[in-house]
Amino acid sequence: MRLRNKPWAKDFIAQHPHLLIPQPKEVMGSWNSIFKNDNPIHIEVGTGKGQFILGMAEQNPDINYIGVELAESVVVAALQKTIESALPNVRLLNVNAEELPDIFKSGEVDRVYLNFSDPWPKKRHEKRRLTYRTFLETYERILPKNGEIHFKTDNQGLFEYSLTSLSAYGMLLAYISLDLHKSDFEGNVMTEYEEKFSAKGQRIYRVEAKYQN
Repeated sequence: MRLRNKPWAKDFIAQHPHLLIPQPKEVMGSWNSIFKNDNPIHIEVGTGKGQFILGMAEQNPDINYIGVELAESVVVAALQKTIESALPNVRLLNVNAEELPDIFKSGEVDRVYLNFSDPWPKKRHEKRRLTYRTFLETYERILPKNGEIHFKTDNQGLFEYSLTSLSAYGMLLAYISLDLHKSDFEGNVMTEYEEKFSAKGQRIYRVEAKYQN
């Protein structure tokens, strides 16, 4: 999908450094000072326009949420929604997921969410998939012992690949759903893509995976 350039995005982002943290590496080890509390921190890698992260933050006021999005033209939409929501437990980062170990110390993040990640279907692009082993290593470095990844997608091929990748990495797979919206799972917060795909009758796949370290 081609992203529309937003020439005003950079200036708009610069005007809200308290919400979209401009130098996140400088905050490493002291993220609770940003939120002014010691609540758990959950991050969403590939937060898109922010619907999921904001919905989770509203549903769970005692958890701090950080949305991570690489595309500036997309994260600016999440920033607009965050401003409108006025939720105190949401922050955003405009960084690559590969940088996470330079932004969070070990155990500083309590959970990682991956929602509707780019499937990168061609074999030569396997290393770009957010459930590829090098990314799993990245998340493990910032999570506590037995930390969890919660993953959702509409793409069956990516889901099957991810189950294999997570399992091969030695993670414990739990709460696997092959049709989330027809399951008994409670408290699901939908992303923009999830609403779009489910409205077309497409299945939503979900898994919770735990590190065995």
